Amino acid sequence: MDDLSPSDLKAILHSKRANLYYLEYCRVMQKDGRVLYLTEADKENLYYNIPIANTTVLLLGNGTSITQAAVRMLTQAGVLIGFCGGGGSPLYSGSAVEWFTPQSEYRPTEYLQGWVGFWFDDARRLQAARKFQQSRIVYMLEVWQKDRDLKLEGFDIQDQTIQQALDKFHTRTDQAEKPADLLLTEAQLTKILYKYAAEATGQSGFTRKHQSIDKANDFLNHGNYLAYGLAACCLWVLGIPHGFAVMHGKTRRGALVFDVADLIKDALVLPWAFICAKEGATEQEFRQQVLQAFTDHKALDFMFDTVKAVALQDLSPEEVEVLGL
Repeated sequence: MDDLSPSDLKAILHSKRANLYYLEYCRVMQKDGRVLYLTEADKENLYYNIPIANTTVLLLGNGTSITQAAVRMLTQAGVLIGFCGGGGSPLYSGSAVEWFTPQSEYRPTEYLQGWVGFWFDDARRLQAARKFQQSRIVYMLEVWQKDRDLKLEGFDIQDQTIQQALDKFHTRTDQAEKPADLLLTEAQLTKILYKYAAEATGQSGFTRKHQSIDKANDFLNHGNYLAYGLAACCLWVLGIPHGFAVMHGKTRRGALVFDVADLIKDALVLPWAFICAKEGATEQEFRQQVLQAFTDHKALDFMFDTVKAVALQDLSPEEVEVLGL
């Protein structure tokens, strides 16, 4: 391991990496050229290896600590490190540490240059936001159409309620004159999807409450933060700062992370939150299910493809080329 260079640890593209870890009540350290986490059992200490070259994000929850040497190796491998609360949410903000992003002066520049090329123009930024909204629906249609498990749970993209909601969504998205209009349209669609998912899983009367303690709301919060981790990884790799949002406001800290995470939340996090709540799953079981869904449907690949397409194409109002997804 002493002969490995940082470039060797980055041989696997971030969009192809398989692992996102959430750890709690353990100590993360470097030992014999590897990154391990240590848990204390009754009579022995147990060490587990973290395959850092195949990992995108490491979330550290309650009761965790990490050594400087481990941070050095994780950053060399390009792994984002986040400190969070129990169950993976929330990410701490304000004066506490939120993200440690690996430092590198050799990330690509063309995506940032393409992004700022349109971002300061209100009309072109709105067009980029509109493409984000259109892309999330394309992805949801693809996922719900081919995922057999979702179909068995009653998630039918051909359902009349869904089709009517999507027709209205597309009309209002095309007519939007400012990002606030797009956010309102998004909220209206998501509200319908919540109701549809709740009825499909026998949980009628559901109300979305971020501070609620019922399982469906808890799983939605948890899954959303996992999506934020993937979005932060995508933006870091492409070298686009989180402040260059197209939907969630030009002055909101980290807003572009929310924009990118929204690409996959309706398609994957929303249905599995309700399905796992119906089945009485534990947080760990839900997390494993959502991460498997991210892998099965190449969620991180989709994020990269969408952000790269928006960054590199001409986003003038006359441009009509559909995102190459």
